[in-house]
Amino acid sequence: MSTIVRPALVLFAALTVICGVVYPFATAGIGQLAFNDEVNGSIVERGGKPVGSSLIGQSFTSPKYFWGRPSATAPMANNGAGSGGSNQGPSNPALVDAVKARIAALQAADPGNRTPIPVDLVTASSSGLDPEISLAGALYQAPRVARVRALPLAQVENAIAKVQKTAYIGFFGEPRVNVLELNLALDAAAK
Repeated sequence: MSTIVRPALVLFAALTVICGVVYPFATAGIGQLAFNDEVNGSIVERGGKPVGSSLIGQSFTSPKYFWGRPSATAPMANNGAGSGGSNQGPSNPALVDAVKARIAALQAADPGNRTPIPVDLVTASSSGLDPEISLAGALYQAPRVARVRALPLAQVENAIAKVQKTAYIGFFGEPRVNVLELNLALDAAAK
């Protein structure tokens, strides 16, 4: 019996040290060295105070701000602890109703805008935390933001161009805009 128990206990202790101590410290250390900003939450600060994260979407509701993708997290929008999509398919009446309500809200906020509404402004991402919108989504909202802020449309479009990110490695994905970064740039320009 002891020939089985002793090796099992030694293996258990060794694997506990390797998997419970060495591995977590090694991965945390490598993360801090190689990806310091991401590991620490990519916190965005203004004036020494945290205003958000560049990795997690935030709810902007004022018409003077660009709005991000809708969030399907619960119990509140953009809840980092409750990441997940709604799992509603295109034939689900609840999704159809939600999209119709989002379209109505966008049209009510900018009744003169007759351009097609980009899909990312009316559908939630799979994580529910997407901090970015498509370039088309930003350009769709630019007239409303310019009008409410009493800025020339060209100035708002220039702000979009300055914070725009291109496709990964030149061809993965599409051009996109971090909503927090764009809104902070417009706020800074207003001061």
